[in-house]
Amino acid sequence: MGARRRAPSPRGRPRRPRARPTSRGWPRRVRARRGARNSPDRPAWPLLLPGDPVTFNRTGLRSPSSCGPLRRGGEHGQGLRRRLLSSRIPCRVGALALAVLACVAHGDVAPGDRITAENVERVKDLVSPGLEWCIRRGFPLTIVETRRIIWPQAYKEATEKYAQQVRLGADGLSLKDYVAGLPFPNLQPNDPQLAIKIMWNYNHNFFATDDLDARNFDADTGTIADHGPMSVERHFLLDHFRRLWWIGRLYVDPKPEKTPNPAGYELQQGLYPILEPYDVKGVGFVSNRYLDFAKQDDAWLYLPALRRIRRLSTAQRSDALFGQDTDVDSYGGYAGQVAWMDWKYLGERDLLAMVHGEHFPVKWNEKVDWAFDDVWEKRRVHVVEGVSKLPQYAFGKRVLFIDKEAWGIPYSDIYDRSGELWKIWINDVAIRKQILPGAIEYPEERIFAPAIVMVDMQLEHATKASLPSLRFPDEQGWYFNQGEQAGITDDWFTVAALVNAGH
Repeated sequence: MGARRRAPSPRGRPRRPRARPTSRGWPRRVRARRGARNSPDRPAWPLLLPGDPVTFNRTGLRSPSSCGPLRRGGEHGQGLRRRLLSSRIPCRVGALALAVLACVAHGDVAPGDRITAENVERVKDLVSPGLEWCIRRGFPLTIVETRRIIWPQAYKEATEKYAQQVRLGADGLSLKDYVAGLPFPNLQPNDPQLAIKIMWNYNHNFFATDDLDARNFDADTGTIADHGPMSVERHFLLDHFRRLWWIGRLYVDPKPEKTPNPAGYELQQGLYPILEPYDVKGVGFVSNRYLDFAKQDDAWLYLPALRRIRRLSTAQRSDALFGQDTDVDSYGGYAGQVAWMDWKYLGERDLLAMVHGEHFPVKWNEKVDWAFDDVWEKRRVHVVEGVSKLPQYAFGKRVLFIDKEAWGIPYSDIYDRSGELWKIWINDVAIRKQILPGAIEYPEERIFAPAIVMVDMQLEHATKASLPSLRFPDEQGWYFNQGEQAGITDDWFTVAALVNAGH
């Protein structure tokens, strides 16, 4: 075959041979074209760095003065503006789109906003990974203005009186010379013991300083649908959850501590008896926690069908009980012993939380009935990570979000031992003097918890509890600092009382 000839140019003239470099470099005409392309009169397209912020207007970008530095080799936003307005260069749509997507900041929230799966990206920086998972599956948030949480006067006075004498023990874990109030009101960000001090503040917040009795509450457990209801597997009705503090007491005599205290209790608590379902009727547990934090909690579980008392170790407090998703250590966000975890401070941040709920009893969402439907507000919280010192503990770590005013936990994320997100505990919170007409009216506003939900993200399963049950519309459910008037006596927390109630 003969040599292949070049196709003629569209104008019928022979094509000009392509310029090739010589020993002296590129031909003059090529150097001239390249020099014009890179001349100062025609600046190069800037490289957008990942940290450069970008905002929008109708043309795609605001003026560079509001965009931050968009640079290549020291060039800033002025060059970008010239090129956007110049007709001499084409608009590189792909590069501009990537620039915009890389630099969009998450939006904020305003009162009246309704956060759902459709706009959850707006609040990714204001919720935990666990709550984001719930929102994407139908858990709604209605945003309201942030309101202050006022400390009870007795708690404030006790803090002012006793806080200066409180210190950590030589072990860096135990609490020394604590009497009442908040142990560490003046935290320093560079304190190497900051995390453990925050946890002691949480442990001695003002939710219940003397005693509490939560009555007639129920719980449902089952699988949850994406944007749909719970398929209830079991329904529980519980008689009492009670707690008795032996120190830090402010309202019920004896105060500020119960004496004599030969056993060295810090607190006692119990949940019994279960009234429904029938196969676990009479089941319950009691536990003791000690001032000596080298001593693990004593806890006993009564199983009336077997007529047996089972002792629970501290590690078993992380096990789900009664076929539910909840475990004893997760109550309230965290109910474990402070000294039996290694705590790490992760910083502070803004967080959406439910603090001033409007509904009592709880209002469950009509469609997603495992999610309470109430108002949320932006709060400032400490973030603390806890890893158990016990090898048998069920969870790899807990991430707690602790409100800087109330020192309570709006919700907490829980991870398995491989580091994967496993569960979340979410509190429904309301603050008022009187929870219902005819109920106890407290002299100051106080915190109530109309509901909780614990979600297992890996199994898409949940347990929700109404406190009190919606079956008892006139029941106030919560009794704080009432002592013997609410049936809270030392004897109620004994194994003998637990067994007697289970028959």
